Amino acid sequence: MILELDEVSVVFSAGPPWRRRSVHAMRDVSLQLAEGEILGLVGESGSGKTTTSMVALGLRAPTSGTVLFDSKPFPKRRRELAGRMQAVLQHPQWSLNPRMRVGQCVAEPLAVLGGTTKEELTRRVEESLDQVGLEASFARRYPHELSGGQRQRVSIARALITRPPFIVFDEAVSALDVSVQAQILNLVKDLRAEFAFAALFISHDLAAVRYVADRTIVMRHGEIVEMEAL
Repeated sequence: MILELDEVSVVFSAGPPWRRRSVHAMRDVSLQLAEGEILGLVGESGSGKTTTSMVALGLRAPTSGTVLFDSKPFPKRRRELAGRMQAVLQHPQWSLNPRMRVGQCVAEPLAVLGGTTKEELTRRVEESLDQVGLEASFARRYPHELSGGQRQRVSIARALITRPPFIVFDEAVSALDVSVQAQILNLVKDLRAEFAFAALFISHDLAAVRYVADRTIVMRHGEIVEMEAL
């Protein structure tokens, strides 16, 4: 299994200092994600989807329970997992620096890892753009010069460039027009078939999730209320 959550709970305090209360963002959540599998996670706002994604990416430590990535606990230094997990977010501008050209944005995760020549980096950027259906000339543009669908394709190219075994798609199509949503969903399916990455695909749209995912989990109030069997 690439990802395992065993009875994970996340509790945090909310409200003003004089009226603090405990909020259970996750309650005893257990799930498994196999290598190369897409697991859909569905729920309304406040259901715990985003917290689950943050726990899965090692960005939030659980209050209780166990999280394993590739059968091992998360290292104390998350940098040790650099390039092995990526995220594609609802709004591409959250991960694309508006002051950087598209090529620089796509290259950034690989450049941070180091050990890649400038020529190789350029080649990998062009390769990644081609894999998401964009011409190499897009590398010279800025994010604001692209449509919403094109920006999301750039975000996916950015996530793919390190060849991660695990990607979180967090509401990756919810901000797009319906016709563009279908294109991105098909792109995700095609890329998974080509690169065999595992993915947690999070959305409030059950139809979209069922179209792209192998299995689906439904969350409500921080709990799993429905889960398809393996």
